Amino acid sequence: MALCWCSTMTVMSGAYKQPEKGKGMGMGKGKGKGKGKGKEKEKEKAQTKQRRSSGSDDGIGFGGKRNDPIWQCIQGCGACCKLDKGPAFAAPEEIFDDLSDVQLYRSMVGPDGWCIHYEKSTRTCSIYSDRPYFCRVEPNVFRKLYGIGKKRFNKEACSFCEDTIKAIYGSHSQELDNFVRAVRGTESS
Repeated sequence: MALCWCSTMTVMSGAYKQPEKGKGMGMGKGKGKGKGKGKEKEKEKAQTKQRRSSGSDDGIGFGGKRNDPIWQCIQGCGACCKLDKGPAFAAPEEIFDDLSDVQLYRSMVGPDGWCIHYEKSTRTCSIYSDRPYFCRVEPNVFRKLYGIGKKRFNKEACSFCEDTIKAIYGSHSQELDNFVRAVRGTESS
């Protein structure tokens, strides 16, 4: 049985801040006159895409193979099920627009700060198949709650999860090591 993952608490930690619209990597429209350069760029993009899909280009320099993380829940972790992480983390009201989501979230917090549906002895979720949407790490949930699109989902979900595991179990924990190995594709099983 897999664990439930409440991605909202990681974002509440302040670990993620969405960039302002129009701000970013400094890649704006140039002021040069280069007619026809748009078509050239599109052609270059198409060729690069074709090389990558055919396996002839690894997409990065220095001859290394890029190993982007692929998010997955790690059995036996449960860091996300610690719903009340203390005053350093944002309140549910700062994440949810719908008051019923805030109320549901708060109703799930046990006296020790862990989700009332989290079975500590087995590190599993007793309502996993029926858990609320905000306990699911899925592209549509990340888009709704945080404005994160599908392209960035894996990277951001992995980052959120790493931050949560560090906050709950520590930077040198077995849970963090297991997660990092799994999402980087270096699982030894």
